[in-house]
Amino acid sequence: MQRRDVLKQLSALAALGSLGLSAGAQGGGFEAINPPQPTETKGKVEVLEFFHYGCPHCKAFDPLLELWVKKLPADVIFRQVPVTWGNPQLTGLAKLHLTLAATGDLARLHPQVFDAVQTDKLPLNTEAAAQEWAVKKGIDGKKFADAYRSFGVQVGMQRVEKLGRDYKIQGVPTLAVDGKYFTSGSIAGSHEAALKVADQLIARARSEQGRK
Repeated sequence: MQRRDVLKQLSALAALGSLGLSAGAQGGGFEAINPPQPTETKGKVEVLEFFHYGCPHCKAFDPLLELWVKKLPADVIFRQVPVTWGNPQLTGLAKLHLTLAATGDLARLHPQVFDAVQTDKLPLNTEAAAQEWAVKKGIDGKKFADAYRSFGVQVGMQRVEKLGRDYKIQGVPTLAVDGKYFTSGSIAGSHEAALKVADQLIARARSEQGRK
């Protein structure tokens, strides 16, 4: 399912999802990013995962991705970028993601957000429901609220929204490697294949940077 289909289903958050990019595949399980995008850390290969918590394909991909990330070499920087597409529900879920990062609880609770949204169908896109859920997961309520409303999270939201626009993301989950290449399950053929292609793209990006 693509972005246009997601935005037609605002009343059914658990049904929101996307298979990834399907147009313009150039073979080899990847697509060129046009135009290429700047990365934040010189001398490193940057990998971004574009996703959202209402996407069932993102949920299925996440355990595989988690294992893959643990094996990444030291010169690879991995970051998750929640997409919003101007959708208030996705915006609320993206804000929850950034809030959990700010409180230091993201690594522990990231998989559980998928379950809460898709299986339990909790409205975690709202501040009240997100805070109630977070407290049940052991986060201090005031700490969560302060982070949720913080300037840092506001800036983070502007950043992820800009990345989604600049990269012209139309489907998730999608991996962007070094600002130059896209891969995803729909482009490469499966989630497992996408990760293998990502490994190849990392090596390619390293070579293009003049490193082995």
